[in-house]
Order: sequence, then structure tokens, then C-alpha cells
Amino acid sequence: MIAAALITLREGLEAALIVGIVLGVLRKLGYTDRSRPVWLGVLAAVIASVAAGLMLNALGVALKGRGEAIFEGIAMLLAAGILTWMIFWMQRQGRQIQVELELDVRRAATTGGAWALFSLAFVAVVREGIETVLFLTAAAFSATPTQTLIGGALGLAVAVVLGWLMSAAGRRLDVRVFFRVTGILLILFAAGLIGYGVHELQEAVLLPILAEHVWDINSVLNEKGAVGTFLKALFGYNGNPSLLEVIAYIAYLVLVGVFSTRRNASMAPA
Repeated sequence: MIAAALITLREGLEAALIVGIVLGVLRKLGYTDRSRPVWLGVLAAVIASVAAGLMLNALGVALKGRGEAIFEGIAMLLAAGILTWMIFWMQRQGRQIQVELELDVRRAATTGGAWALFSLAFVAVVREGIETVLFLTAAAFSATPTQTLIGGALGLAVAVVLGWLMSAAGRRLDVRVFFRVTGILLILFAAGLIGYGVHELQEAVLLPILAEHVWDINSVLNEKGAVGTFLKALFGYNGNPSLLEVIAYIAYLVLVGVFSTRRNASMAPA
């Protein structure tokens, strides 16, 4: 539930910031009467995202046995890859997003009309929606559907409130700390997806076992207990992981850490 809430909170806040920027530019230009196409684009993006989520869920339910394990493993690895790319892309391009989006809104409002504003809002929000659907699908494999639904709804509700507060405050609130902290948590979450994805592909006999259990501490901290379930959902905790799971988990964190350090060093002079 915590992982689902974290995902929808971050993605929902990004979408809320985008919509707030679009509406803010329209207000500055005196085109408040053109906000309707923007909201229609947001509504269409939400519907498209929900439809994509239902399709993914139906596919997962239809698969059984080895096919289900392959689907879950690929979904988790894909979600981890996109999640990592999204975090680093936001860190690199975050400062330019508002400027570029405002230019796009001005161009759409002055030359493109209602359809351009609809398309702009739809594309911007549906990207966040599809990402959220994929991440929630992966998160649901380590939690019950009810927990995922409740967590996702809570995170989205908080994102809407924060987005409204920032819009009401004229977007003077600094969200860099929020994205930095959630970025670290989501990287740990992605590492857990990598490990669990490897586990599923091992069950599907697509990856070798190497060593079935590197350690077994379930007698101390059971992965099915209250604390273990929380750690499993958020960080991919496994009380008795295989050697390949441990290698994949550690390798991911090392690679991400090295890449992040080098990128920060290269950006420091600027």
C-alpha cells in the first residue's frame, strides 16, 4: 500500500503541476475561457490510463502458471527501467520543463486553438497516467489488490490537494526536496522490482538459479509478517533470496549510484 501511495503521489503531483502551469499561462494571456479543452484533455487522459490499467489487469488474470510468472517478471523489470529513467530525466530536465511547457501553451493558445490545447493536456497527463498504471501493476504483485487500490487512491488524493495548494500559492512552493526524497525511495523500490522480477523469471525457468538461498532470515524477520510485508512492498525485501536476485539488486543500486555520482559531478561546474 505504501509503495502504491508513493507512486501515485509523485506521478499525480507531476500531472497536477503540469495542469496548473497550463491553466496559469492561459490566465496570464487572458484566455481563461479556453480552459475547457484543457480539462477535457485531462479527462480523456484519465480515461485512457484507466482503460490501459484494466487491460493490463485482465491480461495478468488471464495468464496462469509459467505464463503468469513471465508476465510478472517482465512487467517488473520494465517498470523498474522506466521508473529509473523517469527519475533521472526529471532531475536533468526539471528546471526546463516549466519554461518549455509555457512556450507550448502560448503557441497552442494563440495559433492552435481548442484542439491544440486539448492535445497538449492529453499528451502531458496520459504519459503520467500510463507510467502510473505500469508501476501500480508491478507494485500489485507484492501486495493485495485492495492494498494497492487504497494506497493508490490515498497518494492521488494527497497529490491533488498539494497541486491545488501550489496553484493557489502561485507555484511559489519549492518541490525540489520532495522530488529528491521520493526519487531516492523510488530507486530503492525499483531495486526491489528488479530482484522480484528476477525471482519470477527464475520460476519461469528463463533465468538460472545459481544458488537457491544465499541466506534465510525468515525466522527473524518473516517476509510474510507485518514488517516483512511492508519492507517487501516498498523495498523488495526477501527473507531467503537466491544468489541471482542478490546480484541483480546490488548491481542495480551500484550502477544507479555510479551514474548519479558522475552525472552530478558533470553538472556541478554549470
